[in-house]
Amino acid sequence: MADDLKPTILAYVKKEYLDEDSDEEITTGTRLISSGIVDSFSMVSLKRFLEKKYAIQIPDADASPEAFDTVDSIASLVIRFQAKA
Repeated sequence: MADDLKPTILAYVKKEYLDEDSDEEITTGTRLISSGIVDSFSMVSLKRFLEKKYAIQIPDADASPEAFDTVDSIASLVIRFQAKA
């Protein structure tokens, strides 16, 4: 399951937070929060998506801008909470 984690999260971020006609390229290491691609409201919907998709609970204390700043860090967060589930 971890193999498709980053591509799935990256595809969701591109679909939800980039304009269709945007030529902005993002990768698993692209800064999402600090670059403004994902704002605090978007972070909440992203958290809900992850919780639903991966059947996990991410405590608000762990849903920090740092944890959500890249697809890599988001995937690490999901894996951590999958291990606890």
